[in-house]
Amino acid sequence: MKLDDKQSERDTRELRIDKVGVRGLRFPIQVRDKARSIQNTVATIGMFVDLPKEFKGTHMSRFVEVLNAHGNIIHVENINEILHELQKKLHAATSHLEIEFPYFMSKTSPVSRQVSLMDYIARFDASACGSEIDFILTVKANVTTLCPCSKAISKHGAHNQRGEVTVAIRSNKSVWIEDLIGMIEKSGSSELYALLKRQDEKAVTERAYENPVFVEDLVRNVALRLNADKRIGWYKVEAENFESIHNHNAYACIEKG
Repeated sequence: MKLDDKQSERDTRELRIDKVGVRGLRFPIQVRDKARSIQNTVATIGMFVDLPKEFKGTHMSRFVEVLNAHGNIIHVENINEILHELQKKLHAATSHLEIEFPYFMSKTSPVSRQVSLMDYIARFDASACGSEIDFILTVKANVTTLCPCSKAISKHGAHNQRGEVTVAIRSNKSVWIEDLIGMIEKSGSSELYALLKRQDEKAVTERAYENPVFVEDLVRNVALRLNADKRIGWYKVEAENFESIHNHNAYACIEKG
């Protein structure tokens, strides 16, 4: 029985679509880990191609076919293969792949030396245009920020909050996810921990009090560390402080390149 192929029919509106595909796929991936060589995690994936103006639609099932054709686990090293396979299978000039996943690191508390796992968010955005590949690594991590103004004007204490920092980079050589996390955590008033005993909480609170930073300081501190890394040619740093005494958040951004 012949089935109609509606996607391949002619479209008369003369409008090219830049990106069309699937988003929200969950899939196991493997990521190189600076400490243990390989980390297994689960990613949320988006896959897209361009659609010429003459075609009515794309074949959505082919995206999932390409993904599963590379085995049960995606390796970072085969992202380029997936992009080129999308171009070939869907007859596209460009292809795009977005992969976002939780990433875990062991952290030791500052005084009690208790070890616990901290989770972060990492993301790969890769695109192919012909044979050219563009790759962006994004890392999201949280820090503590203590307000310099509050400390300066208050008789007792100062308000602090959790700050969420997002760093996206293009680089000419591989950069470890852990390296970007380290740059972020060194740039706030204090880093965060999953497990703190009372003596650790005292140390972290006092550290934050002695190192106040505005949201502006936070993005500048991160940017200075990125500027010192010759591998990184482009970056975007965003910081958002979830304010503890305001009903709004504070935000800052620096982009280079």
